[in-house]
Parts: sequence; structure tokens; C-alpha cells
Amino acid sequence: MSFPQTKLQPPKRNIELFSGTYFGACALGGLAACGPTHTAVTPLDLASPQLPFSQRPDSESLLPVDVTNDTQVKTRRQVDTSLYSSNVRAWRTIYSAEGVRGIFFGWAPTFVGYSFQGAGKYGFYECFKYLYGEDLFPNANKTLVYLGASASAEFLADIALCPFEAVKVRMQTTLPPYANNLREGWSKIVAKEGYSGLYKGIYPLWTRQIPYTMVKFATFEKTVEYIYRYLGKSKDSYNALQQTGVSFLGGYIAGIGSAVVSHPSDVLVSKLNADRKPGESALSATSRIYGRIGFLGLWNGLPVRIVQIGTLTALQWLLYDTWKVRFPISSRLVSF
Repeated sequence: MSFPQTKLQPPKRNIELFSGTYFGACALGGLAACGPTHTAVTPLDLASPQLPFSQRPDSESLLPVDVTNDTQVKTRRQVDTSLYSSNVRAWRTIYSAEGVRGIFFGWAPTFVGYSFQGAGKYGFYECFKYLYGEDLFPNANKTLVYLGASASAEFLADIALCPFEAVKVRMQTTLPPYANNLREGWSKIVAKEGYSGLYKGIYPLWTRQIPYTMVKFATFEKTVEYIYRYLGKSKDSYNALQQTGVSFLGGYIAGIGSAVVSHPSDVLVSKLNADRKPGESALSATSRIYGRIGFLGLWNGLPVRIVQIGTLTALQWLLYDTWKVRFPISSRLVSF
């Protein structure tokens, strides 16, 4: 007598909610959500017109960029906003001169830096959300928990991001390029300025990223709550595809708010990394730069950043929630 053969399914591995393994899984989800998405929008970084002048970090004075060299086309619009009538024209010119490599110049420090940052941001966010909301202040307002947890997580995540952001900014905003790749840029900064040179933008980075992340997480959490309340059913009543659709919409709304809040600091971070004189403090450099560009200069390139950050944030939440939808996080044990 023969019996029909059945394919044995491997048992699901259960992860205890709020365990170290759970937080580690969330960190991996953040890595997968942030590294690839930031890398994908590298062309928007190149086309964003933030820098009216270029200064090589080893020079003493600001010099207008020589735009007669076609090899320098990748950052022309950052340097002189009058060179191209639109971002599309800028990308076409860059592509015709250098191909795909020119469009994605600076992708390596972007990918590595934001992968580390994403792991820290989402992993620590879940840790601090549990610590503040479940352990220390169980009766606290949820919005305050979201704000506090996201600020704490971003503070730590930026320590991992800062060195790679410094290399990326110098590569993209100096002409000729400060370095052609991550390894070259890292080595040059360390050789000339020591490891402290990789962190000279940490304070403005915190002023950019912490408000951005607070708005990003708190707005997302509350927006998703409102969407499900408007729909009249709980999250668990919808399938995985519908849940991720809600996450994408909530993420885009959160991204718009995050872009507006963080844009002035984003401009200053770029300028400080490219235009801070040797031995100059961050405060003095910020004051000098602000005196040159003024209040309106802090908002240069905002429309591009809204598109960039809105799309970026939506995709990140889509990827991260797709990761988390794989297991029912409302139960004490989560299948992963």
C-alpha cells in the first residue's frame, strides 16, 4: 500500500515580542528599507541646487567653479542654479557626459551610510518605544512616546551615518570632485584632518535628522491611525497588500512634513562639509554661511527635496511594514 507524499513545511520560527531577536529583526528591516531607497534617489541629490559656490576643503577661499570642463557637469546645478533650466535637463547633460555612473555619483557612501543609519533608526526606535511607552511611562501620551523614541533613535543612528555623509557631500558638492569613490574620500579626510574630520558635521546633522525623524515617525504613526479610523476597521481586518498600501500613503504624508522641517539644516550640512575652513568652529562657520546666503537661501531646492523625501519616506515605510507584516506584532509571540 502506498500513501500520497506530502511536502513538509518547515515550522515558523517564533520571535518573542520586545525580545532582543525582535529588535534585531526590526533593525534588519530598517537596513533593508533605508540603504537601497536612499541610493535610488542619488540623482536627486546631484540635481538639488543647494551650493552657489564650491570650495575645495584644502583651500582657503571660495572660488567660483570653472564650468568649462565637461567632466565637472555632475554637480553644476548645485554650484550654479542658472546653468540648467530644469532638473531633467541637468540629468540629461550629466548622462550624456558620463552615463549612469555620473547620475549615481556618490552612491557608495550613500548606500553604506544610510544602511547603518536605517538599522539604527528603526531598531532603536522600537527599543525606545518599548522603553518609554511600555516600561518607564506606560500611561504617557502616545504621540510623546513616538517623538521621544524617534529622537533618541536618530541621535544614535547619526553617529553611524555622519562619516559617510561627510564623504558623500564632499564628493557631490565640490568641483573637481573631492574624491571618486568612498575609499578615496575616507582616506583623504582622515589623512588631512584626522578622524574628527569625518564628524565635523555631526551637530548640524543632528539638527537636520532629529527633527526630520521625529516628524517622520510621529506623523506616520498618527496618520496611519487616522486612516484606519476613517476606514472603520482595525488594521488586522485588512490583508497584507492593503496594509502596505496604507503604509505607503501614510509614509508619503509624513515625508512631506519631514522635508519641510529638515530642509534648512540639510542645506547647512551640505555647505558646512564643503565650505568650513580649517580650525573654524561649527558655530562660526554656520554664522558666516548664513550671513552669505540669508534666510531665503536656507530654502533653496525645497521643491526637489519634497519630492525626494516624500517618495523616499513612503518607500521606506512600505518596505519596513512589508517586513513587519510577515508576523502579527500584536501577539506576544511573533512568527518571522
